[in-house]
Amino acid sequence: MSRDKTMTADEVVGRLRSGMTIGVGGWGSRRKPMALVRALLRSDVTDLTVVSYGGPDVGLLAAAGRIRKLVAAFVTLDSIPLEPHFRAARQRGELELVELDEAMFMWGLTAAAHRLPFMPIRAGLGSDVMRVNPRLRTVTSPYEDGEELVAVPALRLDAALVHLNRADVHGNAQYLGPDPYFDDLFCGAADTAYVSCERIVDSAELLKAAGPQTLLVKRAFVNGVVETPNGAHFTSCSPAHERDEAFQRAYVRAAGDPESWAAFTERFLSGDEQAYQDAVTAFHEKETAA
Repeated sequence: MSRDKTMTADEVVGRLRSGMTIGVGGWGSRRKPMALVRALLRSDVTDLTVVSYGGPDVGLLAAAGRIRKLVAAFVTLDSIPLEPHFRAARQRGELELVELDEAMFMWGLTAAAHRLPFMPIRAGLGSDVMRVNPRLRTVTSPYEDGEELVAVPALRLDAALVHLNRADVHGNAQYLGPDPYFDDLFCGAADTAYVSCERIVDSAELLKAAGPQTLLVKRAFVNGVVETPNGAHFTSCSPAHERDEAFQRAYVRAAGDPESWAAFTERFLSGDEQAYQDAVTAFHEKETAA
């Protein structure tokens, strides 16, 4: 019988260690495991290699000085093109960046999920990706075509953090929005994987109101499940909620000034997850009143 894998966000972070390579699922400012990222910020875990289709997860960790190396295809807030804390950290030379093409990134995760050292692909050939990543190598097909291909190295992860709409206590997890965002590859590429979700449901409920193809993450690849309602905030988690554009704009404004960022951190990031959610509610009440 499958075991109960329910945990708290702080228990998940308690299993992480400084110096680890951590993959963060989602895409830009969409369905990011932000409650787990906020728990990570409350810890003393640092010196991380972060692997992400980056969004505010990367921004918050960069602002806190937790990232030593970043592997990413981009770092964006979607409706705001460039994540401000990432930009500032790069301009100050505070982190090492390995920039990959989006397809390279996907196939690097795929290679890791299949326990292969690399995947041969065409993506990146003839582009500046090869120039900015001089450590990338090419291989020649051993067959008649003799084609030169990029050997994308496996993106092996010590741990993966992902957020989905629903999960059961055993680690089966389901997305209900328009896109899986490769969260299954993050889990497969990792030695340990942790799923946060909007709601934990009975296993039978996962087959209702959505097809079985939405059961993206399988329990065999999951070590812990965390129920975190609104846990993707301020990123989107469709259909549960869309991106909180007003809050995201406030985040970007605060990021541009040290005093404003200190005040933002004190207001929203100085307490636990419930304190964060309460502060967000108060933020919107004030916005509505204004």
